[in-house]
Amino acid sequence: MNATTCNAFIVPSVFPNSSMRSRNPSFLFRRSLVTETVQGQVSEESTSETIGRRLILLRHAKSSWEDRSLRDHDRPLNKAGRVDAGSVSHKLQRLGWVPELILSSDARRTKETLEVMQEHAPAFLEAEVHFISSFYSVAAMDGQTAQHLQMAVCKFSRDEMSTVM
Repeated sequence: MNATTCNAFIVPSVFPNSSMRSRNPSFLFRRSLVTETVQGQVSEESTSETIGRRLILLRHAKSSWEDRSLRDHDRPLNKAGRVDAGSVSHKLQRLGWVPELILSSDARRTKETLEVMQEHAPAFLEAEVHFISSFYSVAAMDGQTAQHLQMAVCKFSRDEMSTVM
């Protein structure tokens, strides 16, 4: 994937003017990228057309603490979590936000969340899915989370993919 396409998925973690973001949500979707190519050349693109790319960040559904002997990584969803996962998948599908690429932790509850979502919104079955073990501990990466996610999106996405979850 080329740098421009990959960077189009990434939303900066710090915005120069947060009040601008709240007044104009489309601000995030305007195309204005400065990218560095593999050869080290810098190119700037700026246009008022919107980018047809979307990055959906989704946390797993509610998990069960019923069996205290299970490791955190192995905890399943509880009943409420299964209901919520189905509801979220319906909402995403109604919005037309059906991912072509799904990158997920390999924890049991994240896999079960995806399974429920696919049962309720069969279009999610068409997505390319990658379970990435490092996503399980990404919250403990001390400021490296955004870069880690960007690297994974760049590694697995292709130019024709417009929605990544």
